[in-house]
Amino acid sequence: MARDRFSPDFDPDCGDEALSATRPDLVIGRWHGLRDLLRATGPDWSSRGHRVRRLAEVCAGGSTVESWLAAVPRDPDALVLRAATETTRAFNLAIEAGRGAPIDPRRVDAAVSACLTAAEAYPVDPTPWVSLISVARLYPAGVRRQELARWWDELHHRDPYSMEGHLQVLHYYSARWHGTHGLMYDFARDAAGVSPPGCPLPVLVQYARVEEYRHTLDVTRDRPTAVGIAQHWTGDGAVSDVRRTWERWLSPRPEHLPVAPAELRDVNHLAHAACRAGESEIAGVLLDLMGRRATPSPWSCTGDPAQQIARYRRDLTRR
Repeated sequence: MARDRFSPDFDPDCGDEALSATRPDLVIGRWHGLRDLLRATGPDWSSRGHRVRRLAEVCAGGSTVESWLAAVPRDPDALVLRAATETTRAFNLAIEAGRGAPIDPRRVDAAVSACLTAAEAYPVDPTPWVSLISVARLYPAGVRRQELARWWDELHHRDPYSMEGHLQVLHYYSARWHGTHGLMYDFARDAAGVSPPGCPLPVLVQYARVEEYRHTLDVTRDRPTAVGIAQHWTGDGAVSDVRRTWERWLSPRPEHLPVAPAELRDVNHLAHAACRAGESEIAGVLLDLMGRRATPSPWSCTGDPAQQIARYRRDLTRR
């Protein structure tokens, strides 16, 4: 029997070739390629958000965005990228400090200020509002309900079906941050319920299930109750959720339409849930859609991502 040589490609750009082409510029601190990329992206908010987030992850460790702003101080694209970069830097500090450890609130305030400046500079862009809702999680007590609602209204007005915007609110409402499992699932199901056919918002329920799983592992670590947690993925509710998301989001999708880089992580979340739930028919279609492209999350919360994806593909092929 031939050896299965499949291995997934965890390209951080998710197959976005135009984004990957800017990497050499980032290595040497040149900002011109970033400017050209964001200008060319235009008001495709999903792709723009994906590219800004990926660029921010790299810019957080250097001074490229600061060089851009030094050369063109009021460039709207540069200000949007700086907002995302400051948000990433704040989260990096929180990760270094360890969960539950406070970070200097001035760093969070600085990120918030950068987001508001970007929103003023580029009024139609939802991206700064996504960054703003994201960084709000880092305040120890969150932000006032009225303030979060105002930020959400601003985002929703600009992009009512923003997957990343909804996802950041979902994280905020999760038990690991400033909410509860119930509040998180209510938000996810409400968003799914009003989304049009073909919209990815129904997969928020699978993101919520990952959040709940991670929180359960956190609170049951080294306790006997952690045994049997696999039921989390195979219960009737989990299986029904997989089928419902598939039917609302991807079953209306035109055949052979490729997975865009901005939606690859979403497809991985549904594929992971389908594999864990034993929904082999749905899982097989999703793994085929993914091809070799994959994202470490959410596979990393249940084991080695590459090994799991390869194993599920192999098992499905044998059926």
